[in-house]
Amino acid sequence: MEAGAEIRAQMYLAGLELLKQGAEARLYRGRFLGRAAVVKERFRKAYRHPALEERLSVRRAAQEVRSILRCRRAGIAAPAVFFVDYVSNCIYLEDIEQSTTVRDYILSTQQPVKDVSKLYSLAEKIGHILAQMHDEDVIHGDLTTSNMLLRSPFEELNLVVIDFGLSFISALPEDKGVDLYVLEKAFLSTHPNTEDVFKALLRSYSSTSKKSGPVIKKLDEVRLRGRKRSMVG
Repeated sequence: MEAGAEIRAQMYLAGLELLKQGAEARLYRGRFLGRAAVVKERFRKAYRHPALEERLSVRRAAQEVRSILRCRRAGIAAPAVFFVDYVSNCIYLEDIEQSTTVRDYILSTQQPVKDVSKLYSLAEKIGHILAQMHDEDVIHGDLTTSNMLLRSPFEELNLVVIDFGLSFISALPEDKGVDLYVLEKAFLSTHPNTEDVFKALLRSYSSTSKKSGPVIKKLDEVRLRGRKRSMVG
């Protein structure tokens, strides 16, 4: 029965548009039960024992869906989960139509003149959303401006957090500090001359989160460790 279900899933995926393929998953766009959807397929790794591969795939999919649902219950915008197929390792998610990544929005705002003044409201919004997420003990694991979308019209800053593939649940300030550090590194490397914008993001985070004190302290410690590693090489 499982073999038949997997074959049907593969036939369905073959008729969808392949958006991208990463090291862990393929992302498709199409329709599911009449709704615009993206399908995330975690493909099997041939180098792993089949039983181990199955356990890992099921656990990762469950963690991803759990994080999304926890965010949505808390009022944090994330894609709706339509269906989870543990046989074919596919998650069927809402397609956020007419959206743009925060990355592209920032780049377009900075062009042709390097004017970052319009980005402070966006930074405050991101900080607010991340504070809510961390107060729910959701660790995203891969925070970048490519993993946040703005719904149209973009000026309304209707932010949606996506790609929870590396997410997990943790109450530890260390994990939340590392989450912010990953975003800081990605943010400043992708968007030069936005140091003050990111500071505004952290101020918004600190003023919104009920648990921000220990998290920001851990962020400072993680930064220090990162600088020491850079000096050592």
